[in-house]
Amino acid sequence: MTRTEGEALDLLRWRFAERFGGTGDASRSAFAFASAPGRVELAGNHTDHQGGRTISTAIDRRMFALAAPNGTDEIRVSMEGFGEASVYVQDLAPRADERGTPLSLVRGMAAASARGGGKLRGFDAVTCSDIPSGCGVSSSAAFEMLLAMLIRTVCGPDSLDPRRSVVQLALDGSWAEAVYFGKPSGAQDQLASAFGGIAELDFAGEMPRVSPVAFDMSACGHSLLLVDSRCDHTRHTDEFVAVPADMFAVARRFGRRRLQDVPFEAFLSELAGVRADLGDRAALRALHFFEETHRVAAQKHALEAGDFATFLELVRLSGASSAQYLQNVSPRADHTGSEQSAMVALALCAHLLGNRGAFRIHGGGFGGSVLAFVPEGETEMFRARMDELLGYEACMPVTIGAPGVRARRLIR
Repeated sequence: MTRTEGEALDLLRWRFAERFGGTGDASRSAFAFASAPGRVELAGNHTDHQGGRTISTAIDRRMFALAAPNGTDEIRVSMEGFGEASVYVQDLAPRADERGTPLSLVRGMAAASARGGGKLRGFDAVTCSDIPSGCGVSSSAAFEMLLAMLIRTVCGPDSLDPRRSVVQLALDGSWAEAVYFGKPSGAQDQLASAFGGIAELDFAGEMPRVSPVAFDMSACGHSLLLVDSRCDHTRHTDEFVAVPADMFAVARRFGRRRLQDVPFEAFLSELAGVRADLGDRAALRALHFFEETHRVAAQKHALEAGDFATFLELVRLSGASSAQYLQNVSPRADHTGSEQSAMVALALCAHLLGNRGAFRIHGGGFGGSVLAFVPEGETEMFRARMDELLGYEACMPVTIGAPGVRARRLIR
């Protein structure tokens, strides 16, 4: 279900009055209404944290918030489906017992603002969301960008150095997710949610570079679906974290910080040594990175040239690389292989689509969802059959190119 802004605002006014008092339009001043989208990764699986490239897009699923100052030093957030979080602005150090919780992100984003020279004050906020949690469409990044805009809007001009760009807000979110939430990764998710639209994200430089991609999904004759594996990827953070850890280890072997800084030919010439020192998994994951980053450039060219057939072929190659070399489809926590729901979803996509569309694991992997490009004439059949075979409503159609994070003060 997707809400309109008006529907979300009506719900949030009611929730705010019920939780904090006041109607959200007259009984307090300086109300702010904000929203941030989820994202889909169209190209570039696990490349951002190594200085590579991705093509990412905001989607039509959003998270909304209504907030107002409360005259105290306490930030209080009441989250639909996730309880409440409360943080004092003088107490912003990371806490180990909060890792993996929304509370850690509230504290982390407040700390990021203070770290950038902002002056914080307390506020109350309520949220609601159309972004499903745990299926790989970056609900956490949307929440981080939502908090960043609430702080900027509610706390006023002193809350953030105006020279801090939207890119920096996204980097703040990535920092909070790594240091406070305990999940180090690149900034792809936050940048996609912050900027909106469809963009190539290049992480090679000191600051990420964001370049719009001219592409009209509605003209390509395919629908974009996310197939929910019902394996919540947030339960496998340790396996997710091992992916960049393996890649960083390979880079360090060459005296470099990231794989982007390692020449591919140098890696190939030392492949035997990498395998001996770090193992085959690390070597395979590095090989995936080099090939995947090269694919992103080709995929961008194909999209902008209107060559969707080539783009789909590259999606299929990307999916095979993620499954075989990156190895981020199925969690291995129980060491038995008994839980492989995302791999089952991929197998069913192969059965139903063959080479008529394309599919691959989406985002961080280890469960979550599968991204499927389905010919428009087969979309309803694909959805019905996939739901039947999996035994639940698995397919979520998404519209890409949605606006990025935004906020406005409400006029009483």
